[in-house]
Amino acid sequence: MPILTKDEAQALMKKVLSYSKADECEVNLSGSDGGNIRYARNAASTSGGVSQSSLVVQSSYGKKVGVATINEFDDASLEKVVRRSEELAQLAPENPEFVKNLGPQQYGPPSKTFEQSTADITPKFRADAVAQSLQIAKDNKLTAAGFMDNTAGYSAMMNTSGLFAYGTSTNVDFNVTLRTEDSKGSGYATKAYNDVNKLDVAAATRVAAQKAAGSALAKSIEPGKYTVILEPTAALTLLETMFFAMDARSADEGRSFLSKAGGGTKLGEKLVDERVTIYSDPQNTELPTSSWNGDGRPQEKITWIDKGVIQNLYYSRYWAQKMNKKAVPSPDAIIMNGTDATLEDLIKGTDKGILVTKLWYIRSVDPQTVLQTGLTRDGTFYIENGKIQFAVKNFRFNESPVIMLNNLDALGKPERAVSTESGINAMMPPMRIRDFTFSSLSDAV
Repeated sequence: MPILTKDEAQALMKKVLSYSKADECEVNLSGSDGGNIRYARNAASTSGGVSQSSLVVQSSYGKKVGVATINEFDDASLEKVVRRSEELAQLAPENPEFVKNLGPQQYGPPSKTFEQSTADITPKFRADAVAQSLQIAKDNKLTAAGFMDNTAGYSAMMNTSGLFAYGTSTNVDFNVTLRTEDSKGSGYATKAYNDVNKLDVAAATRVAAQKAAGSALAKSIEPGKYTVILEPTAALTLLETMFFAMDARSADEGRSFLSKAGGGTKLGEKLVDERVTIYSDPQNTELPTSSWNGDGRPQEKITWIDKGVIQNLYYSRYWAQKMNKKAVPSPDAIIMNGTDATLEDLIKGTDKGILVTKLWYIRSVDPQTVLQTGLTRDGTFYIENGKIQFAVKNFRFNESPVIMLNNLDALGKPERAVSTESGINAMMPPMRIRDFTFSSLSDAV
């Protein structure tokens, strides 16, 4: 099914709501078109396209809620899905945390999340991009595996209380891993953008190739506490866990790193280095996101941490109502301030340390301190006297992003990065951290 325009989506959802007999009804509509190509062992292995659409109906009788989903949009199917959601609502127990539908909302201007050039990507474009990546691998006697996909989509929401929201978006993702012929060296790179014109597949592949070749003769060094430079992808993979935990309810209920012993939260307290400022902004030109949240609330520019001080937490509508606070939605992406320093500048300013390309297989150890464990991977290097001296074998680490941001030594220039765990995008600077804890060695490449 093609991507529906704002008017088409609105007309379809009005028809759905006209069938409702419930106290309240809400409709969420979405669809996307896209394609992908995968390659491994220096050859394309799969290529395909995906077109999908979904309509979700939520009916409410008092505090009883039922939800049904469909992807057929003829009149009979639309009425059937409404009836099904109503049947389920009548069978459901009352939800003690039920909140009524939102009424009409005022949203900011549409964010520039949709780029026609990305929507127009063809199978040939993807094949040509991968051909560039494969040629770099072959020229350097490396073995490549990677994935590229692109999507163009829309989402819309309407309810019987008068709310209507609509938005479109595009995205293109690319990642590549290169290995040496003996599999002893590995390099990795990943990029994602709304605008495909910002994606340079060849440049990303060359970075991964350099790391693969450079890490082939990795040496073992003792685990312990080291100064580390985290590239933006690695930094995001650690910090996202902390950011996802900035929920007001878990803090109020004593389950969070933002909970105070004996009750209360650390809102308004300085928790990390004063150079740390993290915010979200749907209008950011490098990382635009939707002007509305999935439950219909407007997304606004919000500072979450300002000069090390916790400024805001996000509140569900239920918890905000219970605590008499403003319902603040969690954002779709985060932005961390930095400096104008490049990654190379951070390396030059390091007497002794370790450069980390990627962190992998992250697992929580202690939610109340956000302590995590995981592994370095795909290019870990020893730095001395401002220069990369040699590759080192990978480590297992045990570290909390809260502690890490209190051991902050230097920040670089933020760039759009992709988490290798959740896949979220963020504007994240490279960062140099003192006393980062490597607990043991790993034989993984």
